[in-house]
Amino acid sequence: MFETLSDRLTSVFSSLRSKGRLSDADIDATTREIRIALLEADVALPVVKAFVAQVKERARGAEVSQALNPAQQVVKIVNDELIAILGGETRRLRFAKTPPTVVMLAGLQGAGKTTLAGKLARWLREQGHTPLLVAADLQRPNAVQQLQVVGERAGVAVYAPEPGNGTGDPIAVARTSIDEAKRLLHDIVIIDTAGRLGIDQEMMKQAADIRDAVSPDEVLFVVDAMIGQDAVTTAQAFMEGVGFDGVVLTKLDGDARGGAALSVRHITGRPIMFASTGEKLEDFDAFHPDRMASRILDMGDILTLIEQAQKTFDEEQAAKMAGKLTSGENFTLEDFLEQMMMVQKMGPIKNLLGMMPGMGQMRDQLNSIDDRDLDRIAAIIRSMTPGERQDPKIINGSRRARIAAGSGVSVTAVSNLVTRFFEAQKMMKRMAGGMGIPGMPGGRGKAAKAQKKAKKGRRVSGDPRKAALGKASAAEAPEAAEPKGGGLLGNLGGKLPPGVELPPGFDPSKFRLPGQK
Repeated sequence: MFETLSDRLTSVFSSLRSKGRLSDADIDATTREIRIALLEADVALPVVKAFVAQVKERARGAEVSQALNPAQQVVKIVNDELIAILGGETRRLRFAKTPPTVVMLAGLQGAGKTTLAGKLARWLREQGHTPLLVAADLQRPNAVQQLQVVGERAGVAVYAPEPGNGTGDPIAVARTSIDEAKRLLHDIVIIDTAGRLGIDQEMMKQAADIRDAVSPDEVLFVVDAMIGQDAVTTAQAFMEGVGFDGVVLTKLDGDARGGAALSVRHITGRPIMFASTGEKLEDFDAFHPDRMASRILDMGDILTLIEQAQKTFDEEQAAKMAGKLTSGENFTLEDFLEQMMMVQKMGPIKNLLGMMPGMGQMRDQLNSIDDRDLDRIAAIIRSMTPGERQDPKIINGSRRARIAAGSGVSVTAVSNLVTRFFEAQKMMKRMAGGMGIPGMPGGRGKAAKAQKKAKKGRRVSGDPRKAALGKASAAEAPEAAEPKGGGLLGNLGGKLPPGVELPPGFDPSKFRLPGQK
């Protein structure tokens, strides 16, 4: 969504890093580039003017002129202003003191209200609530049936007393849904209302009548993030005709320039509360202004990545897998498949990598990532027998041919997977052994080996010639340990037992035990 804006801002800031001080000319040139970047992203003109004026005022203040790194300080200012323009703090749902909490969705037709109702219901259900979806869109063909399908997929009950398709009273449906929720002990009611292709009085009146009939705790305006400047016009019309408490952005995964997200909140004064980032029901979450600003400036979104991992991975299972990873040998292809499936549950690999800082500079590589490659790997592993997954060393040529035929890939693909797995096992084993790094758990790093060798002292060979060379080197290095001797003394550790004396003229270095040369 914000790729173009992110690229432009990143290039602007990269030109500042080489400057030790920022002159007024540098600040003017930077803010001019920021203005162009925002206008190209389809941000509303009043928002652009306010944003640039605030950045310019702060950039000329003491926080930049006295900073050790002015360029980084300007990036911080732009980040702060982006957070402010996106709403400042994350806005949470207001729950009614006495259940049920009533949430009403409003917006134009095609904005994605029905699908979003299912996403919101699923999100609330995962947090321990029992939401009820209400089919109050009786105008659009098959809207009621669509909500029932979405509700079934989300695992949420749907209240649909009218068939829709132009028949039924949406105001009565909304009113009676409150009693139904109380009777069935649902603590949240989500009302899906009708929209139109454009702003008209009939739609506004119906939405206002539903609002008056149910007195919702939250009225959420659903806006398509891909419509640009029209989102601001529509939001203003709904604000005047119906009124709303928060904004929900849909289709943030699209290729639009993202101006709606930066404009709606500033124009209407209402916070962005939720964001939909895909077609699946799980592609939905609360909107965090600070995290979105961080993404725009290509500083990543580590917090969201951690939250997704926490929701996907079981702590006990993760601890068990960590033990296998540190052992190296115990990590099997079955474990690898299990981990890969968990990562896939977190979402597309491209999106996960995109949350890492600095990944905007590797966008071409990210775009080349295909999640179907993981599916092919999973197919190869699933085509193996349990014994082959536990011990890939038994996979010979005939087994590889069978696995390739079962997974629909080439024998080379199977061989490459097995080879890479063995390499990964070796790497994990080296990591478990400390990789020669002092202080690593389980490892006897090079420093530890050197200390142990120094404690033992210098060993001298039993060969007289080698012993002589050892004595010569010891003479050259006085600080080195004294030689322990060869032959008999070498076998006795360089020392005679207490009370033992050698005969006169006896050379112990020439004495050999049976079997010695």
